[in-house]
Amino acid sequence: MEIFALFDCIISPACLISQAAGGLKIGMLLFLVASGLTLVFGVLGVINFAHGALYMLGAYFSWQLMSITGHFGLSVILGALGVGIFGIIFERLLISRVYNAELLVQILLCYSIVLILDDLVMIIWGDEFLSGLGVPELFQVPPLFIFDAIIPPFHLAIVAMSFIVGIILWFIMTKTRFGRLARAAAVNPNMLEALGVNINLLRAGVFMLGSFLAGLGGALAASVGSVVSGMGNSIIIESFIVTVIGGMGSISGAFLASLIIGMARSFGAVAMPLFTDGLMFMIMVLVLILRPEGLMGKKK
Repeated sequence: MEIFALFDCIISPACLISQAAGGLKIGMLLFLVASGLTLVFGVLGVINFAHGALYMLGAYFSWQLMSITGHFGLSVILGALGVGIFGIIFERLLISRVYNAELLVQILLCYSIVLILDDLVMIIWGDEFLSGLGVPELFQVPPLFIFDAIIPPFHLAIVAMSFIVGIILWFIMTKTRFGRLARAAAVNPNMLEALGVNINLLRAGVFMLGSFLAGLGGALAASVGSVVSGMGNSIIIESFIVTVIGGMGSISGAFLASLIIGMARSFGAVAMPLFTDGLMFMIMVLVLILRPEGLMGKKK
């Protein structure tokens, strides 16, 4: 463990700012994916193990659109919308059949979809690493220098975009009729159905929103990294860690936990480069011991 390296980094403004900026980027990208996962679980009660595969589809859809249109923003938005539409089909044809099934059945169904989608993208796009979307022309400018820390403007833009999406998601779930119905469905869907609410349409809408968030996370991740089959396998693990730490079904908890994990990964790479993943699990275990319902979860 390089504890002294971490101490040196903390007292160095350049290193501190650089690692904090990196942690923010990691955390906000993770929030996009984890918020969709916790939304689906909180409202529908389904642990969607295929959520990482939706993230992967967002990356591939956006990459394909970028190669056709050459327009970054259009490719990202349409790619995420494409995943949202796929999510509706996925929910109506498959997930809707297992809402009241045992947890093992839900997990087996979702894991089967993961394997199928991984193979399909290899058949369509191949198994090689594809170069990412790249930095849009607007942000192809010299980096910012803050106390000698080098900060790419596009990384700040990713943080800002993710934060704006988080605010929009909060508004939708707390201030709109759809959000109020979704939160009510999480408590008593039968009562809503008795009141004349189309519960199937509501569930499809929630799953579409969760899928869109996963696809958007994948599309933005493709702009700063490569695109490859199976890229969703690691993000789904991190998303579940975030969901457990923040509290199952809590969007605000997912936001807080994503920032914690993002900073842990960034600064952990300095102090414990070979134990970064273990550090995430240690944080999760600590939260489970001290506050089993999560940092922002409600006690049952």
